[in-house]
Amino acid sequence: MLSYEDKKWNELIGGYKTLYNPVSALKMLERDPASKKAWDELWNELHHQGDVGSASYAAIPELVRIHQEVQFPASNFYSLASTIEIERHRKSNPLLPEWLEPSYFSAWCIILDLALKDVREARDQLSVHAILGALAIAKGALKLGALISYSDETEIEEQLNEAIAWSEIYR
Repeated sequence: MLSYEDKKWNELIGGYKTLYNPVSALKMLERDPASKKAWDELWNELHHQGDVGSASYAAIPELVRIHQEVQFPASNFYSLASTIEIERHRKSNPLLPEWLEPSYFSAWCIILDLALKDVREARDQLSVHAILGALAIAKGALKLGALISYSDETEIEEQLNEAIAWSEIYR
């Protein structure tokens, strides 16, 4: 994990394939976990139309650390982490830098533990949805996690209706 003073932050690439240093937005979250400005910046800069970069990957251990300390909104945290991990596997995105692998993969182990705790306490459907997607991803079920994370309630209902209709025809 990088300290906020590490000069490497200034060399990282965001979702727009340009230099992006997320430290100021991460510090905002430490002060105000529900900061719309910080979340909007992180969503916009760390992910763009399926593109992620080294800044996206480096932000994950920090987001996990902050979530452990200040408990910010589950839906933003788990949705952004899931999006970054799903898109990390896209062939057009850069590989996870070797120097970042230990802290990134460790962060995903912690996400699993946090999600198991947070799913018990989640009260809104958006958070439950985001947590379940992250749980699947953290357990290695990337495609299931992507399906959960990227499907809205209407799409889930359509898939469920198709499955029910299929099961009524084939018994």
